[in-house]
Amino acid sequence: MSIFSSLGQLLRDLASSGASTIEALVERVRASYSDDRATRRRVAFSVAMIALSAKMAKADGVVSQAEISAFRRIFKIPPQEVRNVFRLYDLAQQDTAGFESYAARMRSLCETGDEDCALLGDVLDGLFHIAGADGIVHERELAFLHRVAQLFGLTEAQFENLKARHVRGGEAGAYAVLGVQPTDSPEAMRKRYLALVRENHPDRLAARGVPEEFMAIATERMKAINAAWATVGKLAVT
Repeated sequence: MSIFSSLGQLLRDLASSGASTIEALVERVRASYSDDRATRRRVAFSVAMIALSAKMAKADGVVSQAEISAFRRIFKIPPQEVRNVFRLYDLAQQDTAGFESYAARMRSLCETGDEDCALLGDVLDGLFHIAGADGIVHERELAFLHRVAQLFGLTEAQFENLKARHVRGGEAGAYAVLGVQPTDSPEAMRKRYLALVRENHPDRLAARGVPEEFMAIATERMKAINAAWATVGKLAVT
């Protein structure tokens, strides 16, 4: 069963129970996949991405066509599953609970010491992609993303690294993407670059729960990392 079909089944179960909130959906994810960690990761990632995308869409006061296109590109939704995705999207927009409640609920699915926690960084990366699809990450969107990062338990350094991929440019942005300093040795910079390539390989993302349908995130991330190294690597040997 595809991840979107699983979402559709969860939404049908939710409706039959008379519940209509994301909070109830998250609890159903926890209960339905308590003995299947891999599926729980995939479903939790998908719920977080869709629900928080819906909330973020209003952060700058405008839902642009570019953002909608980015949403569709990241999700790679099969035509027969579009209805399931937008049922969840609409549910999140209509739910009176704020995004902070959503983010906290998603964080509660993360197990200490488990790669579920790393998965939350992947969610935030996807949200950055959507926010910047219209050419700029607006101030209110950035505040939204920063608060989500805090609720997810990400460090300021992790948030700044993500921000650099999507907001900052030039040499400073390249160093920030790699998480290195201009004063670091060329060997240290290359070591860091290779570590990022390993950490962000699509196979690693899949292992921690990013569904196959969302692998556009991995592709875009690797482009940013390679572009940063193309800049930093040249500077490191001059």
